[in-house]
Order: sequence, then structure tokens, then C-alpha cells
Amino acid sequence: MGHLVRSTEIVRSLVKYFQVYFICGGPEIAGFEIPPQVKLIRLPALWLEDGKFRVNDRDKSVEEVKEIRKSLLISEFNRIKPDCLITEFFPFGRHKLFFELIPLVEYIKTASPDTKIVCSLRDVIGKESTPEEEETICDLMNRYFDLLLFHSDARFLKFSESFSRYRDIKSEIIHTGFVTQSVTANFRSYRLWGEANPETVKILVSVGGGRIGYELLETVIAASQILSKKIPHIIKIFTGPFMPDAKAKQLKQFAVHQDNIHIETYTLQLPAYMQTADISLSLSGYNTTMNILSTGVRAIVVPIGHEQQDKEQLVRTQKLQNLGIVDYIPPQDLEASHLVDRIISCLNKNIVLDDSHKFDLHGAEKTAIFLHDFLNQTKSSIAVRGQVYKD
Repeated sequence: MGHLVRSTEIVRSLVKYFQVYFICGGPEIAGFEIPPQVKLIRLPALWLEDGKFRVNDRDKSVEEVKEIRKSLLISEFNRIKPDCLITEFFPFGRHKLFFELIPLVEYIKTASPDTKIVCSLRDVIGKESTPEEEETICDLMNRYFDLLLFHSDARFLKFSESFSRYRDIKSEIIHTGFVTQSVTANFRSYRLWGEANPETVKILVSVGGGRIGYELLETVIAASQILSKKIPHIIKIFTGPFMPDAKAKQLKQFAVHQDNIHIETYTLQLPAYMQTADISLSLSGYNTTMNILSTGVRAIVVPIGHEQQDKEQLVRTQKLQNLGIVDYIPPQDLEASHLVDRIISCLNKNIVLDDSHKFDLHGAEKTAIFLHDFLNQTKSSIAVRGQVYKD
């Protein structure tokens, strides 16, 4: 989910300069909006769940879908003939997608050597790569890629801190600044929260796509019963479009007698909710963190990884906490009464309104401007590789 949101914000800026083709290959998300100027190309959905590939089409096997996707990528490239291909996260991740990505970049280098290949990469790679994996990343970058766009502010995190073999990357490396979602100007609070009393504390709770983070939502619901005795509050919970139905139903059952808790799946207005909330409780994925920085909301974050070695959220959280931007609760410390104490403590802090000025939050716009100059032409076709897989 995070990769898709970030890529979409970049695409939103690219369309000012280019004809953009956006290739998505994960499950479709109801209500998610792609900029209307973009030509969307959907591959048959394929995603990882519990370490195994899953497909939507029950009439086709995983292997059949993989072959269809591989062929489609090359046929779409031949149809579009783009001046530039942007891969999202690959080759720093997506290694389980080598079956389709390696043939694509190999074909481009052979059939269309003038096409530039660019990697779009978030601030923290996350997974602790083995020496063999790092060697593979360097080899792929140097063999196929012309440019690396690192979506971070160098004052927060440099590429050299995120990848130990940074000196072995031969292509140009650009720190674009952070990619953030825009907030709807002057969005009225009552449209989001209803006719809440001004003294009622507005608490926003979100877990990104929802494949992880269930334990945070469960703890929040339990904590609300304790918190109600201390302060009046309303809670908006967004489970994410990928939370299993059984877990989402279980959460609603837990909160069935708590009228102040409203549980929804997904919203396009998450930045606006964050802007109008008194406090945000969330994981610390890239996009949520950017929303915290751009809105200045008081925030408690719980860094949860997809697997034991995935340190992405933890690295980002520790940096944010050291800067005094967020409060941090380790996943193992999630407990209702402890969460109540942390919420009250956080609410007693002055809201930090100047965090957005500490870092460059214009990464999407700067990415588009840099690519415009890099390609040195005003009318080009860019094929953007957008995925929602989790390696």
C-alpha cells in the first residue's frame, strides 16, 4: 500500500511534464484514485501472503499468471516505446519478482538502449541484506540503471546510511526530498469527525494497508474503555484495505458497545484526518511518517515489521523520536493501560507545528523537475512501475 501511495504522488507531479503510463500489479483497491491524466495499465494481480504468491484469478495458477505478466510487460513496453522506465524499489527489493523484472530490463537494454532506466527508492531499505544480496543489487544497478532517485532529505537520512555498498553504485544518486501527500486546504473538521464537542479529543488510528498492525487496533479499542473515564474522546480507526475480513469483523465486535469508536476500511482523506486530529496513533511506514511531518500532529508510533529482519519502521522511528517528533511504543509494550498513559502524556505536549520546515517535503515535485532536466526534452513518455507487493 505504501509503495502504491508514494508512486502515485510522484506520478501526480510527473504528469505536469510527461505522458505517464502507470503499471500496477497488486490487488485493486476500491476508491483509490489515480490521476486522470495517467494511462493505467493493470497486470493480473499477484501478491505475497505468508511468504507465498497469491492470485485473484482462480482459473489460473500462479505460474500461469507469472508468465502472462512477464509477456505483458514487454508487449506494453513495445507498444508505448517510452523514453524512460521507472522501477519502484527494484533492485533494492522485489527480488521475488525477478521472473518478470529481469527479462524486462534485459529486453530494454537490448531492444531500446536509449531508454533510460531509473530506480525510485524510499528512505529506508529496511531488510538487512546479506553480502550476496548486496552484490546482486550493485550488479543490477550497474548493469541496467542510469539513475537512482532516493526519496529522502539528506539531513534526515542519506543513501550512504541506508545501503552499505553505496560507493559501488556507479549511477548518479539524487536525494529528492520526501514524497508527501497533499492535504485538502481548509477541510472542515465536522465533515470528518461529525458534530463532536470541542472538548472531545479526536484520536486517529491507522495501520497503512492493514496486513500488519492488528495488535495496535485491538489495544486501542481496549484502551478506550479506560481512557473514557479520564477524558471524552472520539476514535476513528482505519483498518486498511488489506486487513483480512475476519480480523476486521473481530475488531468491530470488540467495539460494538463503544459508540465513540468508528471503524472504517480506507479513506482518501487520511492527511486531512491527521491535520484535524488531536493525536495520531499509527505504524511508522513512509507515507504515515510524511503525513506526521507535514501536518505537525502529535503522534505515537509503533514500528512493526513484516518479518523479523525488516527494520524499516524501527530505523525511521528511532530517528524521529531522537528529533522529538514522535513518541514511540515498542510492539512488545502494547498494553491498554500503558497506552492510555502515553496518550495522555502526548496530549499534554504542545503541538509541533514547525516540523514541516525541518525537512524537504517536496520530493514528488523535485523528482519530476529533475527527470524533466535529466531527459532533456519536454514531450516524453514515461512508464512507471508501481506495485503493492511486500518482499
